[in-house]
Amino acid sequence: MFVKSRRPFAKWLLCHKLHSDLDKGAGTVKYTLSGDGAGTVFTIDETTGDIHAIRSLDREEKPFYTLRAQAVDIDTRKPLEPESEFIIKVQDINDNEPKFLDGPYVASVPEMSPVGAYVLQVKATDADDPTYGNSARVVYSILQGQPYFSIDPKTGVIRTALPNMDREVKEQYQVLIQAKDMGGQLGGLAGTTTVNITLTDVNDNPPRFPKSIFHLKVPESSLVGSAIGRIRAVDPDFGKNAEIEYNIVPGDGGNLFDITTDENTQEGVIKLKKPLDFETKKAYTFKVEASNVHLDHRFHSVGPFKDTATVKINVLDVDEPPVFSKPMYTMEVYEDTPVGTIIGAVTAQDLDVGSSSVRYFIDRKSDSESYFTIDGSEGTIATNELLDRESTTQYNFSIIASKLSNPLLTSKVNVIINVLDVNEFPPEISVPYETSVCENAKPGQVIQTVSAADKDLSPAGQRFSFRLSPEVSTKPNFTVQDYRNNTAGIETRRSGYSRRQQDLYFLPVVIEDSSYPVQSSTNTMTIHVCRCDSDGIILSCNVEAIFLPVGLSTGALIAILLCIVILLVIVVLYVALRRQKKKDTLMTSKEDIRDNVIHYDDEGGGEEDTQAFDIGALRNPKVIEDNKIRRDIKPDTLCFPRQRPPVEDNTDIRDFINQRLQENDVDPTAPPYDSLATYAYEGNGSVAESLSSIDSLTTEADQDYDYLSDWGPRFKVLAEMFGEEENYNTDKVT
Repeated sequence: MFVKSRRPFAKWLLCHKLHSDLDKGAGTVKYTLSGDGAGTVFTIDETTGDIHAIRSLDREEKPFYTLRAQAVDIDTRKPLEPESEFIIKVQDINDNEPKFLDGPYVASVPEMSPVGAYVLQVKATDADDPTYGNSARVVYSILQGQPYFSIDPKTGVIRTALPNMDREVKEQYQVLIQAKDMGGQLGGLAGTTTVNITLTDVNDNPPRFPKSIFHLKVPESSLVGSAIGRIRAVDPDFGKNAEIEYNIVPGDGGNLFDITTDENTQEGVIKLKKPLDFETKKAYTFKVEASNVHLDHRFHSVGPFKDTATVKINVLDVDEPPVFSKPMYTMEVYEDTPVGTIIGAVTAQDLDVGSSSVRYFIDRKSDSESYFTIDGSEGTIATNELLDRESTTQYNFSIIASKLSNPLLTSKVNVIINVLDVNEFPPEISVPYETSVCENAKPGQVIQTVSAADKDLSPAGQRFSFRLSPEVSTKPNFTVQDYRNNTAGIETRRSGYSRRQQDLYFLPVVIEDSSYPVQSSTNTMTIHVCRCDSDGIILSCNVEAIFLPVGLSTGALIAILLCIVILLVIVVLYVALRRQKKKDTLMTSKEDIRDNVIHYDDEGGGEEDTQAFDIGALRNPKVIEDNKIRRDIKPDTLCFPRQRPPVEDNTDIRDFINQRLQENDVDPTAPPYDSLATYAYEGNGSVAESLSSIDSLTTEADQDYDYLSDWGPRFKVLAEMFGEEENYNTDKVT
C-alpha cells in the first residue's frame, strides 16, 4: 500500500483498513498492530481495523515501513486468524530543492578564446525520488553573466558566448547559475550557485616604448661594467608573456655599450663596455629594440611583437688623474751598477682640456729599502743602492703620478726591474763529490757522470766544459770525458785496481763556464776502490778486505765481534754482582753489635783475581796488618794500628791460629762477648808449585807464539793475530 508524504501533517491520515471475515460487526473482534513504527508513526483502531499515520512522513528519511496486524477475540485474547505482514511505502512529493554540493565554483579560460570554448561543468543534486514524476528532474540556467557565457540546461556545461574577450579589458567575471526541478516548470523548487571565471593571459600584445627618444647623461669617469641608465618598454600582458628582451641595434656608438634586462622590473639596463673620454667624443647615439621572449603563433598576424627607440648619451667632462703611457713598465739593470745610474723612465699625461703638469714619486710602501729614486719632473728612475742578483733577482714597486693643479688626483703604475747577472762565480761540480771504482774495472769504463752548477744566473746557451787538472795529466789513473752537454764522465785508464796498494784516489777536475768573463774552478773528486762481483755490483769498500783472503765473510766477522761483546758484558756483570754482595755483607756485620758469626762465601776470581783478598797474608805469616779494625762493630774512635809479631815461615797452622787468638784476647777494642773469627790457610810446599800468575815474573811480552804456526791451517789466523800483536808491541817499544 502507499501513503503520500506530507509536510505539514494536520490530522490523522488513513493509510489502510484491516478486516477479518470473522468480524460480524458485533464488537467481539479486536485488531492489534506491531512492527516498524507501530505506536509511534502508525496506530490502528482496535474496533474497526483502520490504520492511521499519527505524524508526518518523509520519504527521504525512511521510504517504507514493515508492519504486522492480527485479529484476536476481545474476551479471550486468542488470535482468530494468523498474523499478517504488510509494507507501507511512502510516496514522494516535490519537497526538496536542487543543491550545488561543490559550489561556489572557480574557473578560468584563456582570453581571446572563440565562442563555445569550454569553461566548466556544474552539477546540482535533488533529494526527491527520480523515479516518480518530475520532482528530481533539474534544468540549469544563467541568472547573471550573460552575454559573456552560456550554460547547457541539461548537462550544466558553461561555455564562452562572446569571441575575443580581452583580459586587458576585463579579467574577472562572476556568473550566477540556477538549477530548478520539475523540469523548470512553474511551481518547481530552485537552487543557485556562483561561478567566478578568470580570463588567463596570452601573448596578444607586443611591447611598446612610451617615447621614441631617451636622453642619458654619463660622466666620463664611469667604470667599465657599471650601469649608466635604464629604459623601459611597456607590455600589457602578464607573467612570461610580458618578458622583454632588449638589444642594441648595430650603429653609431653601439659597440661601447651593452644592455641587459632586469628580470624584476623588465627594464633595459644600459652598461658601459669601454671607457668614455670626454676629450675624444662627447656624445653617442644608438637604437634599442625591445621584443617578447615567448611568442604565440596565433597572433603573428597582429604584427611584429617588438618596438624600437633611440638612445642619446651625452658624456660629461670630469677632472681626471694623469694617465701613464703603459699599464706596466719592465726594466733591466746589471748587478753592481754604480749608484745613480739611470735605468729607465715612466711617462704620464693629463688628458683633460686644461692640461696640468705631472709630478712623480715612488710609493715607499712598495720600496721600503729605497733601492731606487725617481726624478719628480722627468720620471727617470735611477739606482740608489748597489744591487746584488744573488740576493734579489727582481724588484717590484709602484710609481705614483699626481697633477700639480689637483694633487689629490693620482694614478699608480707598477714597475718591474730585473737584475741581470754578472759572471762572478765559477761553476762547481754538483753532488756527488765521491764515487767508487771496482778492483776488476777495465780501461775506458765510466764510473761516474758529473754535472755542474753555477750560482750566477746563466743566460740561454750557457755551456760548461770539463777537463783534468794539468798536474795529473801525465799517466793518470782516471780521465774526464766531456760530453759537451754540460755533463762529463769519469773513465778508468787502466785495468784493475788494488785496495791493498791504494784504496783512495783523488781526481782534480777543472770546470769552466762560457760567460764573460770566463770563470773556472778545480774540484777534487774522491774515488774509493771497492770489491765487486763479476757483474760490477759493489760488495764492500771498507777495511774488512784484510780478513777476506782467509775466507771470513762480513757476516762471520760481525758474529765474532758480537760474541766478544756479549762475553765482556757477562764478565762485567759478574764482577759487579760479587762486589755488591760483599759490600752488603760488610755493611750488615758493621751495623750488628750482637754476637754474630761472620761467614765469608767468596770463591775468588781465579788466577786473574788479585783484589778479592790479600792472599799474601796466608802465604807469608810475616805480613804485618797495617790497620786492623773489627768488622763486627762500628768503632766510635779511630783505632791505632798495632804491630803483628813475626811468625816463622814454616810455622804450623795451629801456631798461627793460636797467635791470632792471643791477639784478640789482648785487643782493647774487642767487645765483652765471644766473637768467632774464621781463618783459612792453604799451606805451602806443593810439588806442583803455585799455578797463580800473581808472583810470576814473566809477562805476555815474553811469550813466544811462533809454535802456533806449526799447528796447522786451523790455527793460521790465531798465529797471524798474535804475530801481529807481537810486532805491534815491538814497534811500540821501538
